[in-house]
Amino acid sequence: MRITGSGATATAAAAAGLWLRPGRLGEVLAVAVLLASAALPLAGAESPPAAGPASAQARHDYEDALRKSLLYFEAQRSGRLPHGQRVAWRDHSGLTDGLEQGVDLVGGYYDAGDHVKFGLPMAFTVTMLSWSLLEYGADVADAGELAHALESIKWGTDYFIKAHTQPDELWAEVGDGDTDHYCWQRPEDMTTSRQAYKVDRERPGSDVAGETAAAMAAASMVFREHNPHYASLLLHHALQLFEFADKYRGKYDSSIAEVKSYYASVSGYHDELLWAALWLHRATGRAEYLDYVVDNAHDFGGTGWAITEFSWDVKYAGVQILAARLLLRGEHSPRHRETLERYRAKAEHYVCACLGRNAAGGADANVERSPGGMLYVRQWNNMQYVTSAAFLLSAYSGYLSSAAGGAAEAVACAGGGAASAGEVFAAARSQVDYVLGSNPRGMSYLVGYGARFPARVHHRAASIVPYKHSKEFIGCAQGFDDWFVRKGANPNVVVGAIVGGPDRRDRFRDQRENYMQTEACTYNTAPMVGMFAMLNRLARDEAADPSVNR
Repeated sequence: MRITGSGATATAAAAAGLWLRPGRLGEVLAVAVLLASAALPLAGAESPPAAGPASAQARHDYEDALRKSLLYFEAQRSGRLPHGQRVAWRDHSGLTDGLEQGVDLVGGYYDAGDHVKFGLPMAFTVTMLSWSLLEYGADVADAGELAHALESIKWGTDYFIKAHTQPDELWAEVGDGDTDHYCWQRPEDMTTSRQAYKVDRERPGSDVAGETAAAMAAASMVFREHNPHYASLLLHHALQLFEFADKYRGKYDSSIAEVKSYYASVSGYHDELLWAALWLHRATGRAEYLDYVVDNAHDFGGTGWAITEFSWDVKYAGVQILAARLLLRGEHSPRHRETLERYRAKAEHYVCACLGRNAAGGADANVERSPGGMLYVRQWNNMQYVTSAAFLLSAYSGYLSSAAGGAAEAVACAGGGAASAGEVFAAARSQVDYVLGSNPRGMSYLVGYGARFPARVHHRAASIVPYKHSKEFIGCAQGFDDWFVRKGANPNVVVGAIVGGPDRRDRFRDQRENYMQTEACTYNTAPMVGMFAMLNRLARDEAADPSVNR
């Protein structure tokens, strides 16, 4: 992206080696290559790479990690902050969002180190937070963090209720990435565009509407016990959003051009439609949603894509694992079984890829590992794939262990290999422990946890003096000149953020301008909330009885 502004700003930027973050175009192009390769038939044979180092001897304070992970979502809040706000260096921001369009869009989350509210990754964040509680909510409650976890979900769903202004209308973005990235300001000082963008019948967005439906359906189950009325409201919105997404089909980045360089929907919208239908089936028990997933399995790619990543864009692995869950639990009719078996085969391709056990399918059949054992998908924000993989592996190991019939089932890998539920879980735990510091650098990539963690996170609000301490206005260019170029640690610690992380050789540069490695995103941390809680319980059980098994 071209640097504009005053000569002084350009000079300071050049001196710092500054290159403004050009959206997520590189990540988007890499996803396109992945999907192209995933469509190829599985053929040939290749020796699987060695598994990463075991983390059985790692000793981490998972309860501390859980507490800190939930603080991060408070740091990312937009809107009027509540009296119970614990991240004191943040203040109110974005209080006029939606005003120009005549709609109240105050609230929600900033996705990363900037100040645009992108609906697709925000919804995925809420879906994963909700799934964390559905799988491991009892563990979160036992650690005394249930109220904070519920708040993190509700901050997102309250915003989605506002953004869903008509049955066939959803506001999908507030702010403009291009103008936002030309400025380095605190959110409390924002002078950049707060233009809002929507999808509707004429400008469809099945991907963002489908993901928001999934988020609200999943959240409705979380709140069913704690706030039944709110749960019903969320489900009402989820049902409407899915109908809108399915009836008026189209990619949201074709309707909202401004999002294409940042959160383009490379995988299309079919994965989100299947994903939303599975969450609605789980929330309602209605057979029509499972029928939808089965009847569209082939045409929508659900039983066709052999995927090796799971992210805010590419949901197929999550779809396949949720479908396999229904098969393993026996929650289906006889006519669904054959198709669900095909979903399971693709789910286990993903699981085996993460374990390095696919012996057929060529060079792309397995996920690369760093020398230190980290799953490596791509250069930009690789930790999002690490944390999402850890969660999916852990969830699937649980589904295998509790399969209908009482006997734990094994994972079947391409080329004839297999893996037990215990091996799948061990792989999940090893990735969590890597994030927390069991890695060659001995560094925690969860900010604020452990003795060593990133100090120069690429985060506007964290890198500038807190608004509450200095209300003097900091302008767009001034932030670059006075704060971005500083070599020291950020004045504010974004506790609980999981940064982009190291490269394929476990190397990491803790520099503010190194946004590929030092920027954190909400969807990096969201899957870890449940993982930290569950591992905290498991660690306690292991301490009491070393022979205990999950």
